[in-house]
Amino acid sequence: MKNKHMKMLAGWLLSSAALFGPLSFAQEPKSGQEQKASVVAFINVNVAPMDRERVIENQTVIVRDGRITEIGPAAKVKVPDGAQRINAQGKYLMPGLAEMHGHLPNPNQGEAVANSFLTLFVANGVTTVRGMFGFPNHPALRARIAKGEVFGPRLYAASPALSGQNAQSPEQGEQLVRQYKQDGFDLLKVHEGLSVASYERIVAVANEVGIRFGGHVPNDVGIELALKAGQSSIEHIDGYLEAVDLDKLDDARIKQLATITREAGAWVTPTMALWQTIYGRETAEDLRRQRAEAQYMPPQALNQWTQQRVNQLANIPADTGRRVIEFRDRMLKALSDAGAKILLGSDAPQLFSVPGFSLRREMEAMVKAGLTPYQVLESGTRNAAIYLNAEKEFGTVEVGKAADLILVDGNPLKDVTNVAKRAGVMLRGRWLPESELARMLDAIAASYKTTNQK
Repeated sequence: MKNKHMKMLAGWLLSSAALFGPLSFAQEPKSGQEQKASVVAFINVNVAPMDRERVIENQTVIVRDGRITEIGPAAKVKVPDGAQRINAQGKYLMPGLAEMHGHLPNPNQGEAVANSFLTLFVANGVTTVRGMFGFPNHPALRARIAKGEVFGPRLYAASPALSGQNAQSPEQGEQLVRQYKQDGFDLLKVHEGLSVASYERIVAVANEVGIRFGGHVPNDVGIELALKAGQSSIEHIDGYLEAVDLDKLDDARIKQLATITREAGAWVTPTMALWQTIYGRETAEDLRRQRAEAQYMPPQALNQWTQQRVNQLANIPADTGRRVIEFRDRMLKALSDAGAKILLGSDAPQLFSVPGFSLRREMEAMVKAGLTPYQVLESGTRNAAIYLNAEKEFGTVEVGKAADLILVDGNPLKDVTNVAKRAGVMLRGRWLPESELARMLDAIAASYKTTNQK
């Protein structure tokens, strides 16, 4: 199978992102909107600040009105009277994670759909989401979340996709760029099918009006032209495989592409775990059995994923899949070794990638490719804030930063699987203990239990 054809097959899956048919999702529990305590103290906690690779032991962290106001040795920091005290001895406090390639559902499906997705993210410690398939309501949803009217992670909204379907000429591409900038999107989503002329016009107008562009690498454009044009993020390691010979996987060419990427200043969101699923050999039945988190998705989504999986297994030879996975591992490691900038993203909800839960699998896949736990966690904390020009707002555990935090039972810098050992999540200063998160998840699962068992 030619590289281009493999990309088209995977692209068919990706183009269906967040476009499930009419679904019935559970509403986020009413108690999710309860007023947060104004002052919270994490006492005797080990802090993984993510400013560099280190852990600061036995600290007390004070949060007031949604901000970190004090960090210091537990023996010296005085806990304010009336503060909510969290005994965190032996636990680790780290920044909340950013899902840098996530999706929200079509607004036609109603608020209940979005509420369930947002709850799944937060329950897994995802406190920031870069939504990479935009709908017209997303700028308003972003504002409602920021005001506290909707329970959910901080949202950055990419535009609807600019593709060969809606930007068939440079003039159409220009019109859409200006429209999406006026509509208030944070980013232009570039997709497949764009001609070089349309892509170049999109780039020129994006630079003129001051909006970033990122996403896929159209086949006619290619990775080197996309990097030269200043595409801010390359999703899925897209375009790299098309620039090498899959039969040879020449190390020199891989290293050259990694160096070009670093020099271009582009960010790469690899979405490793999803591609391992696409090009792996597990059946839909295997995936449903292995991934308990499937219980949090509606039966229509599971049925759609099952059919997609049947099609993939029928069209991707096992040896081809193995070589694609090997290339992607080598490409990610080369990018990291070259100093290219990496972001954490899973492309949820896609093919048994359940929002929030999928980042756990993504982090493990990145470690398997050769990155260290710190490098992986950095891609979903500090790096995300740098990319989003929000370094002063989140991404590290520091005084003055937003109190978007995860408390876990093991050192995440030793093993990324410890991130899943949640003791609780703090979202904009509101403490959500594990018992509350479990209740939210149970409510979602309960709404699907009967139908998912049919």
